[in-house]
Amino acid sequence: MTSTTSQPTLHPLEEYIQRLQTGDALLSDYPENVVEVVGILKSYGVVLDAYSRNLIYIADNQFLVFFPFFKYFNGEFTLSKLIQHWGHDRINYEYAEYCMKAMMWHGGGGLDAYLDSPEFKQRANQAIQGRFKNNPLILGLNKLFPDFLTEQIRQLCYYSALGQFWRVMSDMFIELSDRYDRGEIQSILQVVEHILNGLVADASKPITYSVKLRDCVYEIIPESVGLTFLMDTAVPYVEAIFFRGTPFQGVVSYNAQVHQIPTDQKEFTYGALYADPLPIGGSGIPPTQLMQDMIHYLPDYLHDIYRSSCRGEDDLRVQICQSFQKSMYCVTTAAIQGLAPYPLDSTEPQQQQANYAYLEGWMDRFLTSRLLEVNQPTSRSCRLFQERSTHGTESVFCQDL
Repeated sequence: MTSTTSQPTLHPLEEYIQRLQTGDALLSDYPENVVEVVGILKSYGVVLDAYSRNLIYIADNQFLVFFPFFKYFNGEFTLSKLIQHWGHDRINYEYAEYCMKAMMWHGGGGLDAYLDSPEFKQRANQAIQGRFKNNPLILGLNKLFPDFLTEQIRQLCYYSALGQFWRVMSDMFIELSDRYDRGEIQSILQVVEHILNGLVADASKPITYSVKLRDCVYEIIPESVGLTFLMDTAVPYVEAIFFRGTPFQGVVSYNAQVHQIPTDQKEFTYGALYADPLPIGGSGIPPTQLMQDMIHYLPDYLHDIYRSSCRGEDDLRVQICQSFQKSMYCVTTAAIQGLAPYPLDSTEPQQQQANYAYLEGWMDRFLTSRLLEVNQPTSRSCRLFQERSTHGTESVFCQDL
C-alpha cells in the first residue's frame, strides 16, 4: 500500500508572495504602469505640498480658535481669494482634514498612545491656561468640561503630525518625478526602491509639535517623547488610509440593521487599496476632492494618455483614481519591504519561514482588495465586446455539416 503525503495548501495570492520574495513589486512592471505611477505621484506630490502647508498652518496659527472661518487661506486672506474659494477654484483642503480625522479615529502607533498619556494632558492643560489666561469664562467652562479643549488639542496634534508626514512624502514624490525626467527611473522596481530609500532615510525623523502663545512656547509633543516619522505617522497612516478608511455615504448603508458596516474597526476595508474607482465624482465620495485637485497638476505626458482613452476627459477623475491606486500599491510594496522581519531575499531557512508568515499576513488582507484588478492591462479602447472570429465560426459550421 502506497502512502500519500498531503501537499501544503498554497495561499490564494501565492503568486504575489513569490513576487515579493524575489524582489518584485505588487504592481506589474509594464511601461505604461511606470508612466502612470510616476506621473500621478508628481501631481500628488504637488497637492500634498499644499495639504501639508495648510495642516501645519492650522495647527500652529489656529490653536483653539473655535470658529476658524479663514483657516484654508494660510494667513493670506484677500477678497479675490475669497471669491475663488466660493467658486471652488482652489485646493480642496477638506480632503486633508478627512484623512487627518480618519487617522485620528483609527489611531495606532506611538502618537495615539502618547495622546492618552498623563504627560500629554498636563502639557495640554498648560497650553489651555496660557491661551485663555485672560478669559475666565472659557477657563470656567474648561473646569466643567475638562475633556473638551483637551480633545481639540489632541486633534491639532494630528493636524501637525500628518502635515509633517506629508511634507516628507511630497518631497519624495517630486524628486521621483525629477529623476524620471532625467531618465533615472525606468521601471516599477526603481520606483519602489526610490520610495523605500526615502522612507528609510527619514525613518527616525522626529515628530514634534509646539505652539507659541503670546511670548511663551508650549511644547505639546516634545522631542523627548521619541515619536518618529516611520513608526508613529507612516505606519498608522497606511493602516488608516490605505487599508481601513471610512465607509462612503451614499455607497454603503449606515443602517445598523442592514449590517453593511463591520462592528469592529479592524475589519474595515474601505481604504485606497480596496476602493472601486468607478464612483469617483459622485456625491459623498471624499477622494473625489483629491482627484479634482490632482487634475490641475498632471504632467502633460500623463494627461495625453488620459485624453487618448475612449471617453477622453469625460471620466478623467476615474482614470486618475485608477492610476493613483496603482501608485499606492507601489508605496505599499515599499512599506512591506521596509517592515519585513528579515531581508526578503534571505537564504536562511528560518528567516525565509518568518518572512513567508509575514507576507501571508499581508496577503490575507489583500484578498478582497483590488490587487488583481490593478494588475490587469489597462484598456482605453471603446470596444465593449470582443470581435467574433469569422474563421472560427466557419470551422464550426463545417464540422456540423
